[in-house]
Amino acid sequence: MSKRILIVTRRADIHADLVAERLTAKDNPPFRLDLDAFPVEYDLALSFADGRWSGELRHAPSGACLPVDDIGAVWIRKSADFAFASELSAQEKAYAIGETRHILSGLLHGIDAYWMSHPSAIRASQWKGEQLARAARFGFRVPPSLITSSKDAVLAFRQAVGGDIVFKTMESPFLAADEVGDEDRIASGIATTRIDADQDDMLDAVGELPCFFQQYVPKRHEIRATVIGERLFAAKIHSQDDVRTQVDFRNYAAPVRYEATQLPEEIEQRCLDYVHSYGLNYGAIDLIVDEAGEYVFLENNPGGQFLFVEQRAPALRMLDALADRLIVGANAGVMNA
Repeated sequence: MSKRILIVTRRADIHADLVAERLTAKDNPPFRLDLDAFPVEYDLALSFADGRWSGELRHAPSGACLPVDDIGAVWIRKSADFAFASELSAQEKAYAIGETRHILSGLLHGIDAYWMSHPSAIRASQWKGEQLARAARFGFRVPPSLITSSKDAVLAFRQAVGGDIVFKTMESPFLAADEVGDEDRIASGIATTRIDADQDDMLDAVGELPCFFQQYVPKRHEIRATVIGERLFAAKIHSQDDVRTQVDFRNYAAPVRYEATQLPEEIEQRCLDYVHSYGLNYGAIDLIVDEAGEYVFLENNPGGQFLFVEQRAPALRMLDALADRLIVGANAGVMNA
């Protein structure tokens, strides 16, 4: 009998919806754990005996049941706030969140399964400062970068690199807008921003907290290299075709061309080795191809979106590849923790 695939996400997740459809069509219907409906819509019953945990997770509205012994693969997609059955005081809610997180993490971390990807690996891989140092060790070119809370240091950095620089957020391009209610939201986010002499007055805000700056690299185009298991799917993004995407390609209103491309063998292997060095089975790497044709590393997102790439470059069949990799991993009994 085939092992089951567990998808951990939230209710509004089109990636999970589409991969689940493909898994079901391949006779491997997954069990979906939507964290923003847990624990209110789920029943969890676990017991420890003879050195191991056993039991099941049941989705009450649908009746779907998942014995934990049957889990062969886990896809960690999205996090979300938990949902409880009743209104809780501030202290009650803090306690409930902590207990629920602890119990669920204890269950997930103890599963002997194929992971896309293990929570420990995801967490270890998400720090962008460490990413840059690791990328350099793997042979990538990494632009000169600066973390500072000093305006003078930023000005000196720009002079040292001999050209424009960019400001980037490290944690959230949404400026934490997704962490507060509508009444407290003052901005929706900020793209990577080019800083030249005309923006020097913006740098007065640097003293509030450490900020990240990087040399601006003129580019031919950009690459999104998505690693799924042992495969790499590369998309060439013609970001320089539209003024709105020349600094940051993430303006999806601009009709920028995406096309499937093949990376040089050395660069492809470097991307795969880099992602796997964290113990990850998934990664979304952003690269620049500069005006001289050199590949420049920007960052890796261990849970990055890929559907927008496939929609614009349909030859990159990543939904099918991810579903197939989960099926193979579930039934290989691989332990990638």
